[in-house]
Amino acid sequence: MTAAPPSPPSPPGPPTPDGPPGRNLLAGKIVVITAAAGTGIGSAVARRCLAEGAQVMLSDQHERRLAATQAELAAAHGSNGRVAAQPCDVTDEQQVTALVEAAIQRYGRIDVLVNNAGLGGTASVLDMTDDQWQRVLDVTLTGTFRCTRAVLKQMVAQGHGGAIVNNASVLGWRAQPGQAHYAAAKAGVMALTRCAAMDVAEHGIRVNAVAPSLAIHPFLTKVTSEDLLTELAGREAFGRAAQPAEVATVIAFLASDYASYLTGEVISVSSQHP
Repeated sequence: MTAAPPSPPSPPGPPTPDGPPGRNLLAGKIVVITAAAGTGIGSAVARRCLAEGAQVMLSDQHERRLAATQAELAAAHGSNGRVAAQPCDVTDEQQVTALVEAAIQRYGRIDVLVNNAGLGGTASVLDMTDDQWQRVLDVTLTGTFRCTRAVLKQMVAQGHGGAIVNNASVLGWRAQPGQAHYAAAKAGVMALTRCAAMDVAEHGIRVNAVAPSLAIHPFLTKVTSEDLLTELAGREAFGRAAQPAEVATVIAFLASDYASYLTGEVISVSSQHP
């Protein structure tokens, strides 16, 4: 008798909530992160950057959640001033300017910007209002532009390079019902990433993006039906959604010197079938 073939290995399960141990990929870097409060990708990026040795300026329009996140991360990483916070609504140019100024006042420079702020929603183009369309575009695309412009001016003035990482989405490439405004905004983030990279390459500044498919966190579960989340997770090769920490590790890589020759790229953080 021939032996039965070995069973195929099981797909990898979710990692630990904070991901693998840090390796000082961002040691000494000053990182500004938008929409960093709460439990989504932004706060996971903050945790990853701190684990990699960075000093972090957190930002979010929700001041109470922002203060709570700052206190939590400061307690976890000591009272050495590694975690600061500045409220910011990315649709308000004055608040974006104030965020940059607060980071400079606190740390003296900005080495990395992570544009994480975004707004979703579900509506068919048959029913979508101008206000629904404009709100998603203003936060997700124009907000990314405002922060990118402000920080790039600062980085050029500093004269020692820098890195920007934008949070896009696979919906910038793929179609999904009810997501015309969000998909258009994220496709715009991808195009902004590529063009901005070319505008500042001569200054040694890199601009890249990640495109997650489905990263599960409490806010998403509040605004998305369980049936839809189950359906979307079923399309993934691993049969599950990503954890925010899994997206954060890719963002940290793009922000680090390990990605020194990457610019204008959009990295898919997805196991979804084509």
